[in-house]
Amino acid sequence: MTTALCPGSFDPPTNGHVDVIERAITAFEEVVVAVVDNPTKSSLLSTEERVSLLKELFGDRARIGSFSGMLVEYAAEVGADLVVKGLRTVDDYEYEMQMAQMNRHLSGMETVFMATKSDWSFISSSLVKEVARLGGSITGLVPSVVEKALEERLQ
Repeated sequence: MTTALCPGSFDPPTNGHVDVIERAITAFEEVVVAVVDNPTKSSLLSTEERVSLLKELFGDRARIGSFSGMLVEYAAEVGADLVVKGLRTVDDYEYEMQMAQMNRHLSGMETVFMATKSDWSFISSSLVKEVARLGGSITGLVPSVVEKALEERLQ
């Protein structure tokens, strides 16, 4: 059985994230979605809030968790065979390729890249947060449960 790990900050989860995770769910026997808890980043939503939103979005179709530290250590902990990362742009590719090569160097862990659907290629969590903070509409950029959580947080 192949277990795929989909890691990310998911601050907040966007429709682009959902698209990649949904496709991973159809491609692999088991999917683990993991919120990276990075204490050096200033997150709008807490790790617990992001985990809760992802659980609401994917139910029992994926295991949802969180970790801090090295991805390859968490991957071993949850029994993941490979990492799945979504790519929007050439910049994403360059960054993610370096990470994939380092993960392979450290543990032999392979990374599979999924190109984001063009509908979502312009969306980033950072851009969504900026639009929401400035009072703009994020309808259609994030799932409705995420939109509601952001509205509540930014009131």
